[in-house]
Amino acid sequence: MQIDNGPRGISRFTVVLTATVFLGALVSGCGDDADGVRTSASTRGEDGRQEQRVLWVGDSIAGVEGPALKAALTKSGVEFKDMSSDGGGTVVQGDEMSSRLAEPTWKALDRNLSSFRPQVVAYQITTYDWGTAGQQRASYEKLAEAARDADAELVIVSAPPFKLDDFYRQHASAIESAPKVAAQVARDSDGRVRFFDAAQLWGTDSKAAKAQRSSDGIHSCQQGSAAFAAWFAGKLSKSRDFTAADPGEWANGAWTEDRHFDKLGCA
Repeated sequence: MQIDNGPRGISRFTVVLTATVFLGALVSGCGDDADGVRTSASTRGEDGRQEQRVLWVGDSIAGVEGPALKAALTKSGVEFKDMSSDGGGTVVQGDEMSSRLAEPTWKALDRNLSSFRPQVVAYQITTYDWGTAGQQRASYEKLAEAARDADAELVIVSAPPFKLDDFYRQHASAIESAPKVAAQVARDSDGRVRFFDAAQLWGTDSKAAKAQRSSDGIHSCQQGSAAFAAWFAGKLSKSRDFTAADPGEWANGAWTEDRHFDKLGCA
């Protein structure tokens, strides 16, 4: 059966099939990137397993991935909270604009670390992580310290390839350096920070079918979000005390009707 990689005409069967293919081909076939494995202490549930809570942080790209992530992780027995922000979400205190956008992110992070008490803080590099490599590194290390102080593990995920329009093109160098800096922070962290290279899933060309971008060239529709959720849950489960649920158990859920997809013109 031919699979439509475009933003429209996506059947629920296609969402399940695509997520299953990516989970089998990528999660089992790829090792961890720049990471050691160190789990934090946590309470255990009635089944003897550690309770797992994941706090998801990022911009609107992370926002459209959030519904599928919640479905995948919840079905896997992991509590999930989405802290992504449309038009913001960055933690990088770099140039004037990114610093202004980072301020509410840090405030929200402080509140959620105290109230939600996650075992994992998962930060997807945003389209607004603007600044020098030194500013990016300082910000990612600050995020790692905040997670460590809350007894949580930090996972930094690279952003998918996205269209560099006139708005983003002026920040191309910072967008290019951010994942490299994050990977180095993970390598230097003695296992306290993990870096997931999403190029394993999306590739590096935003125009390619593999990138699964919607018609705006930036965000994903249901199919791409499901593929990401399956990939992320599978990788995270390797070092956390849970088993990633099969996509067939969650990919046909109500999350596919989330408002985020309506705004993108997804079917």
